[in-house]
Amino acid sequence: MILFQTTVNVSSSGGTDASPLPQMASQQRPTATLLTSILAVVLSSLQIGYHTGNVNAPAKIIEEFFNHTWRSRHNQTMADHSLTLLWSLSVSIKDFGALLGSLGVKYLADSYGRRNSILIVNFLSVAAACFMFVSKACQSFEVLILGRLVFGLFCGLVMSLNPLYIQEVSPTKLRGAFATLNQVSLAAGTLVGMVVGLETVLGTEDHWAMMLSLSLIPALTQYLLLPFCPESPRYLLINRGEERRAETALLRLRGREDEMLAELQEMKEEAAHTTSSITIQEFIRKRSYKQPILIVLTVNLGSQLSGFNAIINYSTRMFQASFDEAKYLTLGVGVVNLTFTLVAFFLMERAGRRKLLLTGFIFIAGCNLLMTVVDSVLPLLPQLRSLQVLLVFCAVSAYELGPGPISWFIAAELFDQPGRPAAMAFTSLLNWGGKFVLALLFPPLLKLCGAYVFLLFSVAALLAFTFTWSRLPETKGRTFDQIAEEFRGAESISLLNSTGFHTFT
Repeated sequence: MILFQTTVNVSSSGGTDASPLPQMASQQRPTATLLTSILAVVLSSLQIGYHTGNVNAPAKIIEEFFNHTWRSRHNQTMADHSLTLLWSLSVSIKDFGALLGSLGVKYLADSYGRRNSILIVNFLSVAAACFMFVSKACQSFEVLILGRLVFGLFCGLVMSLNPLYIQEVSPTKLRGAFATLNQVSLAAGTLVGMVVGLETVLGTEDHWAMMLSLSLIPALTQYLLLPFCPESPRYLLINRGEERRAETALLRLRGREDEMLAELQEMKEEAAHTTSSITIQEFIRKRSYKQPILIVLTVNLGSQLSGFNAIINYSTRMFQASFDEAKYLTLGVGVVNLTFTLVAFFLMERAGRRKLLLTGFIFIAGCNLLMTVVDSVLPLLPQLRSLQVLLVFCAVSAYELGPGPISWFIAAELFDQPGRPAAMAFTSLLNWGGKFVLALLFPPLLKLCGAYVFLLFSVAALLAFTFTWSRLPETKGRTFDQIAEEFRGAESISLLNSTGFHTFT
């Protein structure tokens, strides 16, 4: 099976010209304003990654804080099952908060714009870090849980607002790669959180509260940078009808007047056959949105139910059964996670979204299947424990190669301007809903099913692979209007475009 192939174009003279897929280096160099805007925005996902990784290694220490607080109030130790449930709630409450936060994405994005909305919700991150910091001094695990809930609200909002802003300010040829930077930042934050959470760093009884508050640094840095970045020109022109401001913002982002005028004309053509906004009811009922909604539903649920987040949240405990230094193996998971988000960044505009998604889903399914076999025979063949670690690393790399980054931004490419905020809210709802359910149910499922829990993840990945193969068109190198036109004007979806074949063959 060939995953990456040469694109063959037919030249005007009738011959064929075999050339590699477009290289990022051949594109117009991004301006300093564009790079600053994207880097300022992804500071939000850095914070989210940090709070994903920092609770893993010091779990026992924070659980002891819960127990100590309970004992000081009730003069008795908390029962083991209650402590396990409270810890699961502490881990999953962030995802529940994100689930709630995702409901506000459309309202904020349409009312205040993409950039301003990110600035507004950043306050939630600042407040959450303060709650988590004072929880120890207050001797209140409720304040810690409240802090994670508030931070969850921030997560649900910003993980949709970020790709929305990045996709709308980026040039078409670099749109996917720049959107992947959101996932790169998330993975980098996760790794930093894992390192800082180690007992040899700040994951100690004395310093864990300070460790949880360090997300204030990127949060406050974002307040220093983002106000000087331009608003989305698409929002200004199509949603607000402010052509002069859109022109100014686009010129700052592109740096060249000819590029600005060409892109402005493309926006005007899109605006000519779209409304400025739609209601949720119209979003659900609109005929041309039905296929994209199904694609977004399948890609996001397949991504979340493939088991990646269970590995990230509970990897230390999974490895403890076989290794003494499990926390350092978990750190290896973070390194692999970051490495393959960077690989995805460089491949996104070469291979395209479709191939990377399909490659990721099929390899995740295979890894989960093998993990079921290995975990089942591990008591009989303890020599296979190294293979178990390798399979976990492979599953993480497959996820970050495609499903991880693409599931967060594919909706922004499949929908037109009025439908995009609602689609991103839907994406956030699916992603965080899947994370919440998985974080809450994985520990009891692991106890109930044992190694066979990975079979469930394998089935989810295979279903997502099958649907993606049959329904998802390639969006690489195509304008928003070209993609939307395909859904507006066709009953079925073409799997190729003018730049060549993009099928998975």
